[in-house]
Amino acid sequence: MFRMLFYRPEIPQNTGNAIRLAANTGSELHLVEPLGFSLDAKHLRRAGLDYHDLACVRVHADLDAAWHALLPAKVYAFSTTANRSYAEIAYSPGDVLLFGPESAGLPAEVQHAAEITDRLRLPMLPTSRSLNLANAASIAIYEAWRQHDFPGS
Repeated sequence: MFRMLFYRPEIPQNTGNAIRLAANTGSELHLVEPLGFSLDAKHLRRAGLDYHDLACVRVHADLDAAWHALLPAKVYAFSTTANRSYAEIAYSPGDVLLFGPESAGLPAEVQHAAEITDRLRLPMLPTSRSLNLANAASIAIYEAWRQHDFPGS
């Protein structure tokens, strides 16, 4: 299915919600260290509820380790500075949807890395700065899954 990649996430509740999202959609969640929290944190457990055992979650020591585990694949980097809409993409199973840390988003060097297939944005009102990380991942995963008629549901 589809794979979410969180680059250096900072807020445990967002990752907990993404664990729940992965369990409910059959997607994978990949996390790039350093993490801004412990995977044993009570906030992470609370947000993920009892979905931890139902989700595929992998932690990578750095971005190179994540690339080694995930490639070859199309990698879509989500950024508020991208010009292309997430809705313009024809997603394929195995695609990687990459999101940056909550406080700053994806650094430019990650957005423009050779491994990136395209940079995508989620439309927002011009007065908005960004969406919550877990919400952004949900929008993108559900669009990719919808395009394939929600297999497994």
